[in-house]
Amino acid sequence: MSAAADPLKGYKGHARAVLERFGVRVWSDVRATNDAGSLFEGVILPRSESYDDQHLVIKLKTGYNVGLHADRIREMTEVGWKEAIYKIPEKEFPARPGLPKVTLLGTGGTIASRLDYRTGAVIPAFTPGELYGAVPELADICNLTTKKIFGVFSENMAMENYIVLARAIGEEIAAGADGIVIGHGTDTMGHTAAILSFMVQDSPVPIVLVGSQRSSDRPSSDAALNLIHSVRTAAYADLAEVVICMFGPTSDRYGLLHRGTRCRKMHSSYRSTFRTVGDIPLAMVGRDSFTFLTDDFERRDPARVPVIDPVYDDRTTILYYYPGMKPDLVDALVEKGYRGIVIAGTGLGHVNKPLYPALKRAAEANVHVVMAVQTLWGFAQMYVYDTGRDLMDLGIVPLDNMLPETALMKLSWVLGHTDDHAEVMRMMTTSIAHEITPREPHNGYLVMQGGLPETDEWVRGHWK
Repeated sequence: MSAAADPLKGYKGHARAVLERFGVRVWSDVRATNDAGSLFEGVILPRSESYDDQHLVIKLKTGYNVGLHADRIREMTEVGWKEAIYKIPEKEFPARPGLPKVTLLGTGGTIASRLDYRTGAVIPAFTPGELYGAVPELADICNLTTKKIFGVFSENMAMENYIVLARAIGEEIAAGADGIVIGHGTDTMGHTAAILSFMVQDSPVPIVLVGSQRSSDRPSSDAALNLIHSVRTAAYADLAEVVICMFGPTSDRYGLLHRGTRCRKMHSSYRSTFRTVGDIPLAMVGRDSFTFLTDDFERRDPARVPVIDPVYDDRTTILYYYPGMKPDLVDALVEKGYRGIVIAGTGLGHVNKPLYPALKRAAEANVHVVMAVQTLWGFAQMYVYDTGRDLMDLGIVPLDNMLPETALMKLSWVLGHTDDHAEVMRMMTTSIAHEITPREPHNGYLVMQGGLPETDEWVRGHWK
């Protein structure tokens, strides 16, 4: 029997035997009862080829998937069957005179994806027309042009992708786009936002990176609302910087616009995963309004000519310091030809003394070493303790409150211009896109420790 004709596609072993015993097929609408008397109603999904042979997967009527252990199923009845095609309907995006022109550049990621039931993985799969079929509200906001630049998960983004993307942004601005949206996976969205902040300077229009934490086939997906917020920002917001647009709170009340050089993914699965670090977000964005939280940003200016500067040297790395780190790690990087090292140091910017000789050898080899802090909040202040002063004597330069990932992206961009050590350090310590701020806001840093009475009181007063 071919895989296409197999009524129990993907199932094997014990789980397959249970389906055969009850006469149930993949894509069947079923009612199943387990040994605890719990009732499950939904559709039997194909099983991923790489999964075990002990569980059945049902898509419940709520839209969520649940796995049932085959040994616990007591009754299962097929009440209907229809092969499901998990494809978003595709429609031609309508053109409406007078609306702003927005270009959506696709790179992949969950904002443009579907579930592949062969592997159980989320894969890039949206076409431009599918975006309109999935989120028809976009047509009321702008005239949308969509271009697929590449279709990769964000962990696969690298030097070549950054260069191509920056050039594509320049081309769309030159062609008259009123705003740019970039669909991007969330895992390394902060890295891409940072490098684009250096590669595309003096933009006349917003450049908005957007993604989603949950794929579009899930009831809790944030894809549609994030798209609406990002497209509205690109079309109408009076700002002209590289920003990230994602959920603000865990609910769907508003999105936040985060500056590209100061944003970090802070939770693996929350929809409100992105946080501005060392500053506050630029704005809140709703379905029909913007609430700016600061006036310290570049505004739209159609007459402004962008500087597209897509250079990058990927012989760079972040060295995340930990107690007991051995000097051979530094020596190995130098031997392998790395030209730049960002150290994420402890406290105010520290590493242990055994690393000193290796760092000195790196400096003598003209490897450019800079210091950020792994605390994320706060400044590298290496003049406070002897350790920091000794490191500066070795040629290591502190980057104030630049985030480690932003420092890596900037160092890669700087080394694409020059290998002269003095010029590299001058460029690294000169703020270009707010990657260094003169101070951190009094109301920016906030850690609420769970379990404490004051935290519980605040949550009760604000939870909705």
